[in-house]
Amino acid sequence: MDNLTHTLTAVALSQAGLNRKTRFATLALVLGANAPDVDIVTSLGGSATYLKYHRGITHSIPGVIVLAAVVAALVYLAGRKAGPPRRPSAPPLDPRWLFLVTLISTALHLLMDFTNSYGVRPFLPFSGRWYAWDIMFIIDPVLLALLIAGLGLPAIFRLVSEEVGARKRPPRGGAIFALCAMLALWGVRDLAHRRVLGMLDSHTYADQNPVRLGAFPSPANPFAWTGVAETGSAYHILPVDARADDIDSAHATVFHKPEPSPALDAALQTRTGVIFRDFARFLWPEVIEDSDGFEVRLRDLRFYSPDARLRGLSATIRLDQKLRPISESFSFTGGSRGEKD
Repeated sequence: MDNLTHTLTAVALSQAGLNRKTRFATLALVLGANAPDVDIVTSLGGSATYLKYHRGITHSIPGVIVLAAVVAALVYLAGRKAGPPRRPSAPPLDPRWLFLVTLISTALHLLMDFTNSYGVRPFLPFSGRWYAWDIMFIIDPVLLALLIAGLGLPAIFRLVSEEVGARKRPPRGGAIFALCAMLALWGVRDLAHRRVLGMLDSHTYADQNPVRLGAFPSPANPFAWTGVAETGSAYHILPVDARADDIDSAHATVFHKPEPSPALDAALQTRTGVIFRDFARFLWPEVIEDSDGFEVRLRDLRFYSPDARLRGLSATIRLDQKLRPISESFSFTGGSRGEKD
């Protein structure tokens, strides 16, 4: 998920009651909620390097525990040097609670990233296998709206109440609403996801049974999905409405698998090709031969977009006539301006 969503979720956890456990709980929660994304520093090595290491060890079970300990220790050391709290009712600085609340936020970061199609590798360094729930868009406006409403509306009501002289009410109710609404949204999307997979599995595609299926969410509508059905010879991509009775598999967009070729093998053995192949779930390669050699384009069809200008995650590898790599580029959006690695 995006960092704004992680931050708002951490604030909701704090206002739901964790800020009463120890001083600086909110700070620890917010820092912990964003700490796993410290892997952004790998982007300095290029976009393909970032793809290789993003959501790596910092998004694993051992990683979030270590990050929680580091963040809690830093907050505790800074807290010991801080002056006394302004509110007499403020809780004391408790290192055990600081570690626990930070661990909650780093672990929730891992769980929230697991909900989207990008996925996580929670068992690194022991296993590099990717896991993804595939129910949430990476930047989900519905979830953002629920979090903002749960945290923002009570604050507005408190301001109005103060102006009319009413008694202050803690923001706990709004925070609990926001967290419960997030869980409810996950439940709705999970049910829709299961229904879409069931509809996809009930069809054949060009008279072939699917060997693998995928269903990926849209940004706003929890019932609008993109279905991917892989057969032995092609990938079939089609929009699916989870509320509909059935799908129209005959009108799917078809990506035929290319025949094996030395150019494709050479491209997949390059550094960018190896990184992309290890990440992609529905890898569709395209080999184009010209007078200078070959251009091999790699796409991961779980990020398919009907907009021809946006190919989703893609890599382009240029080879000369002797199949030696000339250039390698990777793009997260699939636009024409992919970064060279």
